[in-house]
Amino acid sequence: MRKAVALAAGLLILLFVNYGIYGRERLLTEGQVVLLELSPVDPRSIMQGDYMRLNFEVADEAFPVGSKQRSDGHIVVALDARGVGRFRRFANSRPLAPNEVSLRYRVRGGQPNFATNAFFFEEGQAKAFEEARFGEFRVGADGEMILTGLRGPRLEPLKARAE
Repeated sequence: MRKAVALAAGLLILLFVNYGIYGRERLLTEGQVVLLELSPVDPRSIMQGDYMRLNFEVADEAFPVGSKQRSDGHIVVALDARGVGRFRRFANSRPLAPNEVSLRYRVRGGQPNFATNAFFFEEGQAKAFEEARFGEFRVGADGEMILTGLRGPRLEPLKARAE
């Protein structure tokens, strides 16, 4: 009996994990591409290696210094012709316009995060990402986001360089 319960629990855990992976894979393949302007800072962590701390312009616009809105939620951004999102408003019951996208944010440590607040890269690749001006995201209909890369000032994708 114990073995059957342990096996059922193990299978249930695997089911939940695989469902989460499936959802993320669908988001990567079917999610809408949205670009958010960023204000990067290039720190180095002894434990984590090289990374770029990310702060997004939409966060600065939605949450100005001293603002009271500090709980998880959604904001609405308007996309320009290039796919760059600009803060429009906080999400409410009003339907989205054709050029608007809802983005989910989470507040951690008093700061809003859109999918992530850091971009990690291999040691020695910092130069390849110095020109980063935009974060590239895949966004689902529910506002869930995945950071898929960084882009330069002309929206060109930035990649690690071969050594």
